[in-house]
Amino acid sequence: MSRRSRAREVALQALFQEDLNPQNSLDRLGAFLAGRLRDEDSRDFAKQIVLGVRRNQQELDALLAAKAENWSLHRMAATDRNILRIGAYEIRFSDTPPRVAIDEAVELAKRFGAAQSSQFVNGILDKLIERDKDSP
Repeated sequence: MSRRSRAREVALQALFQEDLNPQNSLDRLGAFLAGRLRDEDSRDFAKQIVLGVRRNQQELDALLAAKAENWSLHRMAATDRNILRIGAYEIRFSDTPPRVAIDEAVELAKRFGAAQSSQFVNGILDKLIERDKDSP
């Protein structure tokens, strides 16, 4: 597993934990990341993802809700919801190529999600790329 893939995995864990326990703020994010990632570049990348998702969460959730036909974000499994947020964040706000962002999200879904999670994640994130192609 690449260092960036591992950093995404830890970012997912931090987002999942914060999503289910909002009273556990991200104040302890640095310690959480340091306990799971050895090198500083990985910690910085994971922190960028977590803080980026949180900073842009309303926009990301609106984008995902618009593409997730017949699904509201609160009905999704917390794992899938946060994987989608990471993927959408990387597609919209980072320099990660969109197809790489989708592939990484699908791998997270295969590892941490339910049997159909990877297909669900792939379908929704793929629609975000289609939207970007149609945008001026």
